[in-house]
Amino acid sequence: MDFTIKLCAPEKQRGACIVVGVFESRKLTEPAKSLDDASKGVISNILRQGDMEGKANTTLLLHNVPGITSKRVLLVGLGKEKEFNDKVYQQAVLAAFKALSQTSAPDVTLFLSDIPIKERDTAWKITQTVILGAESTYRFDRLKSKPEKEQPALGKITINVSDQASLQAGEKALKQGLAIARGIKVAKDLGNLAPNICTPTYLAEQATDMAKAYDLKVSVLGQKEMEKAGMGALLAVSRGSHQPAKLIVLEYRGLAKMEKPIVLVGKGVTFDTGGISLKPAAEMDEMKFDMSGAGSVLGTLTAVAEMKLPLNIVGIIPATENMPGGNASKPGDVVTSMSGQTIEILNTDAEGRLILCDALTYAERYKPDAVIDIATLTGACVIALGHIASGLMSNNDQLAQELLQASQLALDRAWQLPLWDDYQELLKSNFADMANIGGRSAGTISAACFLSRFTAKYPWAHLDIAGTAWRSGKEKGSTGRPVPLLTQFLISRANR
Repeated sequence: MDFTIKLCAPEKQRGACIVVGVFESRKLTEPAKSLDDASKGVISNILRQGDMEGKANTTLLLHNVPGITSKRVLLVGLGKEKEFNDKVYQQAVLAAFKALSQTSAPDVTLFLSDIPIKERDTAWKITQTVILGAESTYRFDRLKSKPEKEQPALGKITINVSDQASLQAGEKALKQGLAIARGIKVAKDLGNLAPNICTPTYLAEQATDMAKAYDLKVSVLGQKEMEKAGMGALLAVSRGSHQPAKLIVLEYRGLAKMEKPIVLVGKGVTFDTGGISLKPAAEMDEMKFDMSGAGSVLGTLTAVAEMKLPLNIVGIIPATENMPGGNASKPGDVVTSMSGQTIEILNTDAEGRLILCDALTYAERYKPDAVIDIATLTGACVIALGHIASGLMSNNDQLAQELLQASQLALDRAWQLPLWDDYQELLKSNFADMANIGGRSAGTISAACFLSRFTAKYPWAHLDIAGTAWRSGKEKGSTGRPVPLLTQFLISRANR
């Protein structure tokens, strides 16, 4: 799809299709009224016949409406006007793109972004429209011998704005939306790949390709380099696999070198069997998504590079498989992390925190302004927050608030959980400095408490995306989250 911004009158717009909104009780939005006036009441007469009531997520496609130069008019239901908000707007845009995909309209003009939404400006609506448009056309069929039959392609999408000021702001919002959409696609594609393809080595190759495409600095540490650095926790996870572990580092510089970077650390377990603490067979295939934190880092860096944000950002990805085998780590093993702290491994399926703790220690060398780790870390987070919100824990209230504000603006929900010292008691070990699990209670928080022991030297936040990184069932696949949240956080940082 090719998106453009335009200031135009709906009744004068030529092309294949115009999209306008209708509230419940058949109340027309201003652009819809203009079309109705131009057609001498044809649209309102059709609505009075009961073909559409304006309920949310409904659409009605009209052809050859008299007095209107566009060949088609698509009416999109907006629900009750008093209840119209940002989420309903998202649903309306998705409903519009779904209906448009069933047509052969090569060019479309959307008159939805000028509908008022509390605390959301036109730029926000344009960015969301672009992201949702890309979402509506996303397919992952590259591994099929015969790709699925494609729907008729939408070519040119014009987003209408109501005034000149919105036109100028809209151009920037359009570019941001395109960049974020590309970043989401990167994260989705990596997550959806089969685990025999998306290995630690493959992730390293993708990072290297990204570095070439966007002029980033890349370095990849192999087993010998990690052994030399003392990354005993990370290497304890990789021991059971024939696939070599990698520590992938990408550096984006939008500011002078001396400016402190923001570091993103993404969990990159490309397949997680649980190791010796083997997972149940049912739905184990979904453990290919256990590298979604890594995918979100690569996706976010893609978006940042596309937008050329004035920030310094470092992406660190500890990448490995977690497999059972003759050399695999065992429950009861004690390993020494890069920080020098020792860890008793009580459960080899709590491997994400083991690879992250060494990556978090490695982040110290960048003297970061802030560090955010992103990980599909605990099933307990799914129980606590479901598939709506990612879990957020932090050792810095200001950083946590910035991330929460970004999550609200991007509609990529996060919810803060406590990180009180009281929970540290759960990690006590008789034989090492700490255990890698804290028991059944407060599993999400105790996992973050474990990570917090490696983050004392900088502001740090942890995003547990176990419930939000992918969907199961019929719609199984990567969501690309939390790329929208992270990119909005970085946009806000760049603008402050």
